[in-house]
Amino acid sequence: MTLAKKKRFWSTVDVTEADTGFVIQLDGRTVKTPEKRDLLLPTRKAADLVAREWDDASGELSPTAMPATRWANVSVDKMGGQMAAVVDMLAAYGENDLLCYRSTHPQELIARQADQWDAPLNWASLTFKAPLLVTSGVIPVEQPNQSVANLRQAVETFDPFELAAFHDLVQISGSLVLALAVSHQHMVAEQAWQVARVDEIWQAEQWGVDDEAAEAGEIKRQAFLLAEKLLLSVRKTLH
Repeated sequence: MTLAKKKRFWSTVDVTEADTGFVIQLDGRTVKTPEKRDLLLPTRKAADLVAREWDDASGELSPTAMPATRWANVSVDKMGGQMAAVVDMLAAYGENDLLCYRSTHPQELIARQADQWDAPLNWASLTFKAPLLVTSGVIPVEQPNQSVANLRQAVETFDPFELAAFHDLVQISGSLVLALAVSHQHMVAEQAWQVARVDEIWQAEQWGVDDEAAEAGEIKRQAFLLAEKLLLSVRKTLH
């Protein structure tokens, strides 16, 4: 049973323990990934998050309405063969991290960025021995090779399920440092989200809230918070 063009036909949703994890069963039938593998989750907590989506589903199934299931499918079907490429892509954010690029004006925004962004950069410097250079404007600054390498090593510690969730934390925020802070529980996702949106918040304060932009931002915020929940749901040890 996969998401593609299916309608709800089942009455019961159960989480069942398997040899190496947990599966979701619909009327006793194990949910499959798009590539016909058992949708095997590493922890009961993660399986419960996915099972809840199947239990809440009605009518025709929509992947966009079942983000935890989509994450689990990607983790099982895609991550195993693409781990190195995904690690490379995410680690590259350390070379151009959002927190390293500061505004040139006005002074109020410059001060707010420093107040919000210096602390996570200092944390990353101490935690991973990865100091990053800060610049004003958008001209790229070359980061220390050892810092970039050390941040990459931090990303390499994730298993496929963790990496799939971590991917969203990085891409939505634009910051490898903030994603690592969330994954190491140095910051909660809500706090990191507010830090990542310092520029947008300041702009809204100056010019007012754009309803369309606010709606799009809320969708991203919810996805960011879910990524934290999914990451922690499979966490057995703290990296």
